[in-house]
Amino acid sequence: MSGPRRLTDRPFPPYRHVPGETPHPLRDPAGYAYERPEPRLTVLDEAAWPACPEYLYGVDLFNHGYWWECHEVLEGLWHAAGHRSPAGECLQAVIQCAVAHLKAETGNLRGARLLLQNAERHASQAGSATLGLDLQALLSATHAYVHARSTRQAQLRPEFPADEEPA
Repeated sequence: MSGPRRLTDRPFPPYRHVPGETPHPLRDPAGYAYERPEPRLTVLDEAAWPACPEYLYGVDLFNHGYWWECHEVLEGLWHAAGHRSPAGECLQAVIQCAVAHLKAETGNLRGARLLLQNAERHASQAGSATLGLDLQALLSATHAYVHARSTRQAQLRPEFPADEEPA
């Protein structure tokens, strides 16, 4: 699959889960992660994100259209960061944008727009905790995608500190 530069070498799932179209990865015996153990929660804060493999994998998933999978990966980090912490609010904004993309793709524009509104609220509550992301650019690109002004999905482009860029 072509697309943005990968931040991890972790393989993508064998298919992108689209509810109602593919087997549920966790609950369906035909799902690619059926009965797989739950991952351990990784604590993520504003300073640790460049070295967090789960976060970087979540960015890869988002950027390659694995929106349901991105949601699953980042949700664990969200729980570990604390729902109302600045990092948690940032993660929730990204999660809501991922699911807004999925809803728009499946034709649920009302749901996509509600998720985008939630993402905007979470981004504003994140303050300066952006986990390397330009949240306003993410929201703007998601808005254009959800409101059919663009067929290009939003992309996450983390700004790494100079000495922490992945290889």
